Amino acid sequence: MADDRHLSPADLAAREGVPRATIYDWNSKGTGPKYFKAGRHVRYRLEAVEAWEAKQEREAAARAR
Repeated sequence: MADDRHLSPADLAAREGVPRATIYDWNSKGTGPKYFKAGRHVRYRLEAVEAWEAKQEREAAARAR
């Protein structure tokens, strides 16, 4: 990653251990981390990804109770 504050879809897919197609599916459904477009490129702010991950963990823990 050139800038460790922003992730590309490929970076996010590698971080989450999912195919890149899953990232695009999350984008289209609005279920993934918040993203922005830099020109025609999708990027994710690291802080938004971390917040989304924390939310996923909280929701999974709540479901497990």
